[in-house]
Amino acid sequence: MAEPGRRPHRTRAATPPQDDGRLTYTLTEAAQQLGISTWLAYEAAHRGELPVCRIGRRMLVPRAALLRLLGQDPSEDSESG
Repeated sequence: MAEPGRRPHRTRAATPPQDDGRLTYTLTEAAQQLGISTWLAYEAAHRGELPVCRIGRRMLVPRAALLRLLGQDPSEDSESG
């Protein structure tokens, strides 16, 4: 039970990214998809827990890697359409 005056912690289930034709997401967008903070997404990327592609100073999360992380097979999306 939560302490008086404190709100209970709510968790948000990770939802797979919609197939909008994009191949990559920013770390902020990936964090939203995973239901985590942007700070945690950056930390996970630096630790190698969140796969990223670096283009210059920018870090992008490939859609296929995000789907794999969520336990979905990215090849299923390409075969269905």
